[in-house]
Amino acid sequence: MSPLEKYLRHLSVERGLSKNTINAYRTDLLKYEHYLDTLGKNFLSVGSGELSDYAISMGTEDLKASSISRALASIRGLHKFMVLEDMRTDDPTLKVRPPKLPFRLPKALSQKQVLQLLAASGPEPEDEIFDLMRLRDRAILEIMYSSGARVSEVVGLDLDEIDDSGLVRVRGKGSKERVVPLGSFAMRSIQAYLVRTRPMLAASGGSNALFLNSRGSRLSRQSIWSIIQKAGRNCELEVSPHSLRHSFATHLIEGGADVRVVQELLGHASVATTQIYTLMTIDTLREVYMNSHPRAQR
Repeated sequence: MSPLEKYLRHLSVERGLSKNTINAYRTDLLKYEHYLDTLGKNFLSVGSGELSDYAISMGTEDLKASSISRALASIRGLHKFMVLEDMRTDDPTLKVRPPKLPFRLPKALSQKQVLQLLAASGPEPEDEIFDLMRLRDRAILEIMYSSGARVSEVVGLDLDEIDDSGLVRVRGKGSKERVVPLGSFAMRSIQAYLVRTRPMLAASGGSNALFLNSRGSRLSRQSIWSIIQKAGRNCELEVSPHSLRHSFATHLIEGGADVRVVQELLGHASVATTQIYTLMTIDTLREVYMNSHPRAQR
């Protein structure tokens, strides 16, 4: 087995990374391997000089700094693994620095915009409903905003991972589980979907997934993306699945939630990742202050 295949197996079996993440690693490392082939080198013989040249060559391809940084992270992980497994005695990535990434605050919707998006996605549970699929779509957006779950986490939800008390068990990155409470609006929407829409969809298949497509199979990430995009177009908002996760975190912080509680709810490994939402709140406060205080305006 090649060093690459051993590393990918390690990511899958021991670290429990998702198939999509492993495919991204594979793509980055195959490009790296091809580059080394053109130099007559391989993973075992490459030095820091060739690796630095590879980083420079990626920059000449007009790749984004984030793409180059991700590729170098994949390469760094491979070489660290090779040293730990005694395939190499040195790590050529130690002297290679990733490009500096521009700091960007994640885009969150206002509370008013979230309500507009939810209304555009489907009917309220008690409304007279002619399109039961839109009841499912509403439940998906409600659970995403209520829990801050990622698209992949919502796709992976099974029936037995949500209970009547308003708790949902989410499997995050690296197969780490966390329990997240759901609000009453989300629970009402989910219950309406379970009673009125899911039995109709389940008749076509035997999946245990919470959210089903018209064939009775587990709904895909692409389908949820389309549902959110359609709702955004209906209310003239630019949104993505991550917009709801960012909005969830931002609105909690704005409401006074402790950053470590938000960290737990989001499933972040480090509180530093969550603290970006406190910066967003400070940014909002500064904007309100500059627009409102008589001695702040120029």
